[in-house]
Amino acid sequence: MDLKDKVVVITGGAGGLGYAMAENLAAAGAKLALIDVDQEKLEKACANLGATTEVQGYALDITDEEDVFSGFQFIKEDFGQVNVLINNAGILRDGLMLKAKEGQVIDRMSFDQFQSVINVNLTGTFLCGREAAAAMIETGQEGVIINISSLAKAGNMGQSNYSASKAGVAAMSVGWAKELARYNIRSAAVAPGVIETEMTAAMKPEALERLEKMVPVGRLGQAEEIASTIRFIIENDYVNGRVFEIDGGIRL
Repeated sequence: MDLKDKVVVITGGAGGLGYAMAENLAAAGAKLALIDVDQEKLEKACANLGATTEVQGYALDITDEEDVFSGFQFIKEDFGQVNVLINNAGILRDGLMLKAKEGQVIDRMSFDQFQSVINVNLTGTFLCGREAAAAMIETGQEGVIINISSLAKAGNMGQSNYSASKAGVAAMSVGWAKELARYNIRSAAVAPGVIETEMTAAMKPEALERLEKMVPVGRLGQAEEIASTIRFIIENDYVNGRVFEIDGGIRL
């Protein structure tokens, strides 16, 4: 797909990985519809990107079905079409499933701690994917849906909720590729490893050094490296139904 004048929707697009993707795709000539819950960050992102391309921001809750439905209706009205969706929005609420001492359980991961991550990472991805696909079909557009998974999809200590959500995201990506190909819509996923973000920047230097040593290439990944992978998937029309692990060689 040639990105020139294509409409790209990015959830969690106002900062971090989402914003890096937005910058990369705007440089290729794409128009942007950014979805985020943070209105202030959204306005700032749109103001910055507006110098490069046409961009609109949509403050909505991706876990709310009606909010998502209405949001994509507004995007269709504003741009007339939807060509690409990048399901990037996600949250972490790490913790052990159980903590025990001397044969007694002293703590449990709460239902809210588990379900809140599932709601954003998995349910939100499903709702946005469904409405984006509907918009692509209804406007007669070729389409691409890219979901952001994680290496944690293989299972990671202290991340029952996050790992389950990201495994589900990867599986949906493959299923959608098979379901939607008949409508000229492709689907894929990207599973990043450890990427340099605000979260890693706040880590203690010694902890960050240990983390870097775990990665065979000897450093953390950069947001732009994930963004360039996203662009490759969009522009290569033979990519479909695959999960790309962009991790510097690390394996969980």
